[in-house]
Amino acid sequence: MTPQRPRDVLNALFQAAVQAASPAQTLATHLPGQPAGRTVVIGAGKAAASMAQALEAAWDGDMSGVVVTRYGHALPLSRIRVIEASHPVPDAAGLAATEQILDAVRGLTQDDLVICLMSGGGSALLCQPLPGIAPDDKRDINRQLLHSGASISEMNCVRRHLSAVKGGRLAAACLPARVHTLLISDVPGDDPVDIASGPTVGDPTTCRDALEIIDRYRLRVGDSILRMLKDGRAESIKPGDARLARATVSMMATPYAALEAAASAARHAGITPYLLGDRWEGNATDVGKAMAGLVLHAVRDQGPFTLPCVLLSGGETTVTVTGSGRGGRNVQFLLSLMLALGEQPQVHALAADTDGVDGVEPIAGACIDPTSWARTRALQPLPRTWLDNNDAHSLFGCLGDAVVTGPTLTNVNDFRAIYIARPGLAPTGI
Repeated sequence: MTPQRPRDVLNALFQAAVQAASPAQTLATHLPGQPAGRTVVIGAGKAAASMAQALEAAWDGDMSGVVVTRYGHALPLSRIRVIEASHPVPDAAGLAATEQILDAVRGLTQDDLVICLMSGGGSALLCQPLPGIAPDDKRDINRQLLHSGASISEMNCVRRHLSAVKGGRLAAACLPARVHTLLISDVPGDDPVDIASGPTVGDPTTCRDALEIIDRYRLRVGDSILRMLKDGRAESIKPGDARLARATVSMMATPYAALEAAASAARHAGITPYLLGDRWEGNATDVGKAMAGLVLHAVRDQGPFTLPCVLLSGGETTVTVTGSGRGGRNVQFLLSLMLALGEQPQVHALAADTDGVDGVEPIAGACIDPTSWARTRALQPLPRTWLDNNDAHSLFGCLGDAVVTGPTLTNVNDFRAIYIARPGLAPTGI
């Protein structure tokens, strides 16, 4: 079998992970039974249109409905309407789409079924605030959260308590109909309450939790919002609430399943995979340094690693934005990894977001190879400056090492693969 370049192998592992999370591959086995009445489809997220497309192909019966997805992620459908809106910062289109989703579930009966399609990105796309909260104020808080370094669970806790649809409120709006939610997880731990901020599930967090997060990250929040959180008017629906008695959930794709698919592809290539988990969180720069320590153990033939191998991991890191660059948590991780490793002739790596968009750029991520360190040092400014300015996308663009996929129409969060070769050997297979 013809040997392949390490970068080709890494790209193949990434594609295997993305394919494993494709709604066309996974949705049909998670469908509920047919109702006696109507079937109404609603949904939100980066994968909402592809989930709706897979549902149309698999559902044997009438249906109607509306879903909202990110700009550029729509697909042609015959029975379900697709609306595009802004992500990660909400806009007027998302507000209007949320109202249309609420309209679609008004006046249902207990014989009706609502199929709710939720994936990552739904928090920004389902953006109607609670009465008394201005949309601009909610957008501003969302923007602050994105730049604060808060974890995804912390961000979603605040979002749930300011929303008219999150934290179980969308399921309550569907009563008395039955609600079955199909989820593609993009969060560490796959907790349904954190996927699109849990519109159809009970929320165990409280207004007090949201206030503590606002204080921890020094968010600028208006007095009216603070009063609603302090007096409990913004409280979400809790687990066990009677309004959720007819709501069920099915997890159809997860980050760990995507990593397992990549591991299977690595074994086929004759490379030993090590799955390091899908719950890596924290500052992207710090995670890059930590991962470099594991890589150096492997390079030095220390630890439990058999070469050639690939270290696979997922999760959702954060970036506390201090510079003026083009950002991206995956490329921030990758640049930090490269700086910590220096020149390593055996190491190649890829870090990318499985939805095809790292940060706000239409770029999935990037790759590094044994020449990356020297090529970066030959550029201006100095290597560390790119990191401090949160400008890794610009650096990897200059190096020609960006990974551009276009919208993948799914989202199981970050994907990281670090290939460590035996000296002088290249991978084969795939």
